[in-house]
Amino acid sequence: MISTLADEPRALQASEIFCRDVTRRQARNFYYGLKLLPEPKRSSMFALYAWMRCADDLADAVAGNSADSHRRVEEFRLATRLAARENRIPDHNPWPGWAAFIACVRRHGVDPALFDAMIDGQKQDLDFIEPETFEQLRLYCHRVAGVVGLASIAIWGHTGGVQTQAMADERGIAFQLTNVLRDIREDARRGRIYLPRAELARFGLERQDIIQGRDSIRFGEFMRWQIQRAESFYRCSQELDIRITAESRPALAAMTAIYHGILLKIAAAPARVLHGRVGLGGLAKARIAWRAWRGGP
Repeated sequence: MISTLADEPRALQASEIFCRDVTRRQARNFYYGLKLLPEPKRSSMFALYAWMRCADDLADAVAGNSADSHRRVEEFRLATRLAARENRIPDHNPWPGWAAFIACVRRHGVDPALFDAMIDGQKQDLDFIEPETFEQLRLYCHRVAGVVGLASIAIWGHTGGVQTQAMADERGIAFQLTNVLRDIREDARRGRIYLPRAELARFGLERQDIIQGRDSIRFGEFMRWQIQRAESFYRCSQELDIRITAESRPALAAMTAIYHGILLKIAAAPARVLHGRVGLGGLAKARIAWRAWRGGP
């Protein structure tokens, strides 16, 4: 095992550039906010995102073979533990982001257990079972997004202890619930319905209504109810914005405005999610980032 590369300036710089480029290419909603952070927090968040992207891509790439999928994901878990707990780069895993990832964890004291929870979320996707209740969906959202919020506030710095951690979890869940509503059509085409079956039944809907994109009054009522719940997570975590360090607030403000903007766009015409992904354009995101940087509404 190699333990020195994370401390070599050139190796660390190359690794951080790799993570920055991954984030810029693939983090369509996060990048506009993350680039508002000062260094080294900016590079640390790029490393966190690049690690998540690697874990997600790994699970997707081998999803056709269940046994191989689990083996590869567990190998990545062991490599992550070595990096996060022992500050060592695994010699059996060539991912270029390890040095930046190790620097991120060491700089900010990110709890290594959070990465285990994130990988549990990836495994939950590998063995996907449609949630019956919201509590099952909430656990999934916690694993794939809530714990990302917890890791993020460790990097940003914060006050308030466990109360602030709870808000970070709730903000991550708010983002993921927005994703679930935004991606209804795309997920349905993959045979995945993340919306709880008990709630579909409550509004007189079946999974085939979602898969086939059937718009109806009942679907509109169902979506408005889902949107209201997502809104409740944004409201419950509202105070998070003033509990993180001042230099980190523009990044969180921009990320939240972008995700909440997507939710508001869905609320304006819920049936749009049956026909395509709802999002904000690049210009709109740039304007949000500029306003966040200026500290304006």
